[in-house]
Amino acid sequence: MNLKSLRVFVNILEEGTLARAADKMFLSQSAASRLIQILEDEFQTKLFVRDKKRLIPTPCGERFYPEALRILSSIQALPAYFDQIKAESAAPLKIICHPRLISGLVVPAMTRFAAQEPDIKINLEVHPRRYFGQQLMHDTYDIAVSNLPLPVDHLSVETLATSEIKVVLPKGHALEIHPILTPDLVRNERYIALDETTLLRQLTDLEMAKSGQVLRPAYEVSSASAALGLVRNGLGVTLTDQVMFDRDLSEQISLRPWRPRTQIQVGFCLGHNTTLHPSLSAFQECLIAVSGEQW
Repeated sequence: MNLKSLRVFVNILEEGTLARAADKMFLSQSAASRLIQILEDEFQTKLFVRDKKRLIPTPCGERFYPEALRILSSIQALPAYFDQIKAESAAPLKIICHPRLISGLVVPAMTRFAAQEPDIKINLEVHPRRYFGQQLMHDTYDIAVSNLPLPVDHLSVETLATSEIKVVLPKGHALEIHPILTPDLVRNERYIALDETTLLRQLTDLEMAKSGQVLRPAYEVSSASAALGLVRNGLGVTLTDQVMFDRDLSEQISLRPWRPRTQIQVGFCLGHNTTLHPSLSAFQECLIAVSGEQW
C-alpha cells in the first residue's frame, strides 16, 4: 500500500476538497489525483465519485476512512514504539519445549538458572509435539528442548539423556512386589495411555507390537501430567520416562522397570536464524546439569 496515497485519501475527507488536501501535502492537484487513482487501482475499489471539481466519497470510501485513520495512526506511533524497545532492558531468553518436559527438566533448569542470573527475563512457550515442528521452522527461540528425533530435519541437535520407559503405579499397589513389569502382568489393570499423537505412546506401542503384545487403554489423555494425576488418584497405571517424573510425587506413586525395554531420548537445539541470547550458554549448562541429576 502506498502510504502517501492513504494520506491523500484521509486529507480529502478531512479538508473537503482535493485542492485543499493537495495544498496541505504540498502536492499539485494532478499529483494528488494520481495518488488516489493508485489506491483505487491497487484494491480495485472506487473510493470517490467525481462530480465536476468535487470528489464525493462512495459508501466504500466512507467505510474505509476509519480504518485508514487507524493505519496512519499506527505508522505515526512507530518511532515511539521503537524508542520504547530501545529503552527497555535486554530481550528475554526464549525457550520452547513440550508439555511433558516442563516439571522434570525445564522448570528445574530455569530455577537453577534464575539463582545464577536473577536479572535475566525468560520467555517459556509450551507446544504439543504435533505443533512443535511449526515453532522450530519459525525460529523465534533461543533454545528448543524436545523429545528426539525432532519433527524437523537439518537442525543440529545435542542429546541430553536417554531414559527407559517405566510403569507408574499408585503407592502401595500390589504390583510393586514385581521387580519388572510386563504387559501380561498389567493386563488386568486399567491402563492410562497417552494419546496416539505422542512419541512415548508410539514408541511403547511399537515395541509391544514387535513381541506380539498389546494393551487396551481404559483412559486416553493428551498430557503426561494428567496421566500421572490419574495414577496418583488410584484410577490405574501408566507408562512414563524419568524426565516426566516429578520428584514431588515420589511419596504418592512408584516406578517399576518395563519390558519390552523401550527407550526415549531428550535433547535440544539452538535457534539458527536469530541472534542468540548472551546468557544462553549459562542456561544450557543448567539444563545439562539437571538432566544429569535426573538420570
